[in-house]
Amino acid sequence: MALFNYTEEAARSMAAVKYKNKREYLDFYAEAAAEKLRQYENREEWQFDGLVPVPVHPARKRKRGFNQAEEIAQTLGELTGIPCDNTLLQRIKATPQQTTLSAGQRRRNLRGAFRIRPHHYRHVALLDDVVTTGATAESLARLLIKAGARRVDVYCLARTPKPGA
Repeated sequence: MALFNYTEEAARSMAAVKYKNKREYLDFYAEAAAEKLRQYENREEWQFDGLVPVPVHPARKRKRGFNQAEEIAQTLGELTGIPCDNTLLQRIKATPQQTTLSAGQRRRNLRGAFRIRPHHYRHVALLDDVVTTGATAESLARLLIKAGARRVDVYCLARTPKPGA
């Protein structure tokens, strides 16, 4: 599920968060995500055991000062009561930014990039800021399922529309 389509306005807003430290935007995103989840709170498919943000490499987190997905997941967890687990997934390989890569290149770029610790989750909401090709989400969902999750739903702020959509 995506809150927004990845429009020029959404791209500017997210770039401001990442590169101009406009962290106050993250509260807006978390509140909008919580409202969206509240619309589905009685539906079983939206009953998550945990919110798990897509991790960034420690070097990128140090440079930026934060992980936007982690901050949104933390606030979203506080607003909804869904536990947020910022330590379940780790990015252990520094990879180039994926913005200019094709879908196949993105998948290859992510091989061996993540590690997971043992967990008890059965239904996870994987939270990311932007989903373009889905390569990162797919890689992490496979890792979560291999480690015991039965279901992984991807929840993002913005998604790039598929060509022709």
